[in-house]
Amino acid sequence: MNARISSLWRSMPLRLALGLVVLFSVVSLVGLAASYVLTERSFEQAIRADLSQRIAGFRAAPSAAALATLVETEARETDPERLVLSYLAPNRRQYGNAVIARDGEGYQVLSLSQESPTLSGDYLALTTTMQGGQLTIARSLSEIEALRTVFLNILVLSLLPTILIALSGAVYLARRSARNVATVGRTLDRLTSGDLQARVRPGADWSEDLAEIGTKIDEMAQAQESSVAAIRQVSSDIAHDLKTPIQRVAVHLADLADRAELPPQARDLVDQARSELDGVASVFRSLLQIAQIESGTPRSGFAPLSLGELMRTCAELYEPAASDSGHHLATRIGPDIPTVMGDRNLLLQLLANLIENALRHTPAGSRISLELDHHPQGIVLSVADTGPGIPEDETDHVLQRLYRLDRSRMTPGSGLGLNFVSVVARLHGAELALRDNAPGLRVDVTFDPAPADMA
Repeated sequence: MNARISSLWRSMPLRLALGLVVLFSVVSLVGLAASYVLTERSFEQAIRADLSQRIAGFRAAPSAAALATLVETEARETDPERLVLSYLAPNRRQYGNAVIARDGEGYQVLSLSQESPTLSGDYLALTTTMQGGQLTIARSLSEIEALRTVFLNILVLSLLPTILIALSGAVYLARRSARNVATVGRTLDRLTSGDLQARVRPGADWSEDLAEIGTKIDEMAQAQESSVAAIRQVSSDIAHDLKTPIQRVAVHLADLADRAELPPQARDLVDQARSELDGVASVFRSLLQIAQIESGTPRSGFAPLSLGELMRTCAELYEPAASDSGHHLATRIGPDIPTVMGDRNLLLQLLANLIENALRHTPAGSRISLELDHHPQGIVLSVADTGPGIPEDETDHVLQRLYRLDRSRMTPGSGLGLNFVSVVARLHGAELALRDNAPGLRVDVTFDPAPADMA
């Protein structure tokens, strides 16, 4: 789960969407802030204009006593929490509904009624000298504070839902894109592992850029499959065309070897030529068989079979050869091994090739282990030895046709054994892995169990 979230977080569509959401949010916040500042200034200017107008009205009073009476009269009808009227007369007497006093913390508004409690909130005040006294009119800024609340509500009710909707859409698009990217990745993995029939096949719901990438990958895979098929066809045609001439040469060499007048030295040369020719014929037979397997035709003969039985049969066949060469051949078959779908002869050849490969490339005294186990990932058939093994950087190359390690060029073999194993494994849908046996080589072939209705 954490891996999926991490992969989704790293996906380009989600990051792009998050970037756009952040950009939209910043622009919206800047716009709201600018609107708030302009509206606040407009409100403040309106309040100042109202205060100036009220002060102008009080200037009509002819004397200090008249001004005090006018202030008192209007103060009785005015809530000090909304509008403060304060007149300090020349005789130092205070008139109005509140007084603005200063202490160590700044200015405070004190009501003249109800034992002069302190009024809360911010006020905008204008003070002027009038009729020998000091007139102060202050208006509450609660309207501006309410404006701040309105803008916060706008932010919560408009911007946040928009961000949530955008993020939800981004996650949806990122998940869909992640599925498409995963399809591309799986196809590339299959192509890398040798399955040249793998295709992306973009759907109608794919984004244009990913669909174009998928189409290009399919075109590349088609071209690669055609090239490999052409190469395989050439090798098969060569093997097929040379099969008859080689057989004829073999017949001529046999006739020559049967002649009694043939000198011993010439007879040795004929025997060597026949041995080399048998090797060439074996290579061509293997190439033709591999070409037939790669065409997929043996699948028609698949049937449920027991890998344990095949392993026991191979072990019995190769036990004498292992003893003669000084190798120790051991077999271990786990309990409750399910059957698999496959071709019996091909799987016998697969096992035989692995055992012969181990016998041929390990010194006397080496241990060769045949193991069969049922794991959650499938049925694992293993052939391991304690020989020199294969260098890690060569494990991919040894599965190619006719490829041989430098140290193996002086030993018998055609370089087709492991290639044959990989082709048979691929035909059966099995996973082939070459691992370090520390020391030696371990070859694991993992099969899927046969379906329950066919087992």
